[in-house]
Amino acid sequence: MQLAHRFQGEVINCDSMQVYRGFDIGTDKLSFQAREGIPHHLLDMVDPEIQFTAADFARAASTAARKITARGGLPLVTGGTGLYLKALIHGLFPEGRKDDRIRLQLNGEAQRLGIHAMWEQLEEVDPAYAQKIGPRDGMRILRALEVYRATGRPISEHFLHTRSLVADFHVIKLGLELERAELYARINQRVDRMFAAGIIEETQRILASGVDEEAPPFRALGYQQVLGLLRGKLTPEEAIELTKRETRHYAKRQMTWFRKMPGILWFSPSDLEGLSEHLTQQLKS
Repeated sequence: MQLAHRFQGEVINCDSMQVYRGFDIGTDKLSFQAREGIPHHLLDMVDPEIQFTAADFARAASTAARKITARGGLPLVTGGTGLYLKALIHGLFPEGRKDDRIRLQLNGEAQRLGIHAMWEQLEEVDPAYAQKIGPRDGMRILRALEVYRATGRPISEHFLHTRSLVADFHVIKLGLELERAELYARINQRVDRMFAAGIIEETQRILASGVDEEAPPFRALGYQQVLGLLRGKLTPEEAIELTKRETRHYAKRQMTWFRKMPGILWFSPSDLEGLSEHLTQQLKS
């Protein structure tokens, strides 16, 4: 937020769960007041029943970035969904759009035959990708089969011909790093704040509005545990502690992902002057 104020920035959300309408407390969305007049993009943009993919994000984020730069602003892509960021920066294969007809057909097959049988189908047409993702990753298995049936070519072949949607941009990668003890303390405080703010009641309202428990945003940490509580499988105390533990594990995996991403320069979140100086130099280059 401070960089946005200093550099005429606008925030592009890169959190896979904050794109969904109605899921506010569990995703820790900033309120309108907390946005301090800074425009925020790709928040509350899709209904909960829709599967919003990395490809969807890359297209929407690149469009937003071009509009921001056209009016003289600085796009600040902010958030921790590494796959979304990778899709935006490093590209998508050209045939990346979804085919709803084929997807419905595949979903029906998966219900009848089971996801392992679908993985075996994938292994026949794209053994390299099947081995890479494994037999339990239902979403990627069906997506890979969808691409194959739509194009006649395995998804691994498409990945060899990716294209970046921001190839003409100068991409500056800034990472914010906390000491692990402080990070975990902040995670614990955030989870306590979520439950105190009413994530249980929010989940009940969402379910009462007709949103199915299998909707994509219910996979988010916090909502998973609240669903377990509402089903009688967890006590409130267990739901809170499990959310804290799983979020800490997720944060560790998240850092591992970003450590492998080339070109990130790491800063302490409190080092605003260091961040500002580096960003100023990069914008001049």
